[in-house]
Amino acid sequence: MTPEEEFAQRVQGNIRRLGADTDFRGLTNVWVRESIRHSYAQNFTWLGRPVIQVPQDVYAIQELIWRIRPDLVIETGIARGGSLVLSASMLALLDYTEAVEAGAPLVPADSKRRVLGIDIDIRPHNRAAIERHPMAHLIEMMQGSSIDPDIVAAVRKRAASFKRVMLFLDSNHTHDHVLAELEAYAPLVSPGSYCVVWDSGVEDLPEGFVTDRPWGKGDNPKTALFAYLEELRGAGRQAADGAPLSLEIDKDIEHKIMITASTDGFLKRV
Repeated sequence: MTPEEEFAQRVQGNIRRLGADTDFRGLTNVWVRESIRHSYAQNFTWLGRPVIQVPQDVYAIQELIWRIRPDLVIETGIARGGSLVLSASMLALLDYTEAVEAGAPLVPADSKRRVLGIDIDIRPHNRAAIERHPMAHLIEMMQGSSIDPDIVAAVRKRAASFKRVMLFLDSNHTHDHVLAELEAYAPLVSPGSYCVVWDSGVEDLPEGFVTDRPWGKGDNPKTALFAYLEELRGAGRQAADGAPLSLEIDKDIEHKIMITASTDGFLKRV
């Protein structure tokens, strides 16, 4: 066994022990709940744009994109653009890495990788800031509801020219909206890639904790993803590539980072 393999094995042991430690997980749940009271996730930027994610989830995004090496990242919900910039910067690093591996002195300017962001209201100041950003050449934006049939058709058409697709859902967090997003976009996810349903942890919060949003306990991303997984186990669905669509919750990611806004939200296509 090489030193790298030995270390990887040790890390897997760490993750298994973390997942089995109910006391530590309980402390984590308390921390996440209390952090929401302080709008903790709003405190961080990525390359200058507010990313509005807890740092551990940002780290999970980095690991997923590096491992899967997608050509297209689809994101519903843009907010202030930090998540788009995060994904775009990781795609740029993939371009750089592949250029180095190929012996090329520079990364080609005509990268085919893209981040596609969809939002019902891209505010002018946010759009302008994103378009000024050095990563803008890797970002495309669509304004409209992510479940509008015309938007869905446009996204599906755009995704058809990419080989490896990853999906982040982070817009309206009601059950019906997220379920509609899953039905529209989950079939685009490539084998081995991920659909991440952000803020599924709303279901784990106390009753009445969320008071200023149309979602809450019993009506949120986690209830939607569970309903969608049940659909897949029942009648089943076909992916965009024609194969049967099967998704499973990757608990290893959650147990690795421990602090996450998205318990049960990391779905891997298997």
